[in-house]
Amino acid sequence: GDVIVTGTPGGVGSVRKRFLKPGETIRTQIEGVGTLSNRCVAPSA
Repeated sequence: GDVIVTGTPGGVGSVRKRFLKPGETIRTQIEGVGTLSNRCVAPSA
């Protein structure tokens, strides 16, 4: 089978000043495969 992985080397996102906020949605699309959507939520108490 096929394995599809995504990621970045450690530390590359640490210089960014903007972080995800609850309610924002991340969408990853691969043509011919489909779209994966993940909504950011606040941690539960």
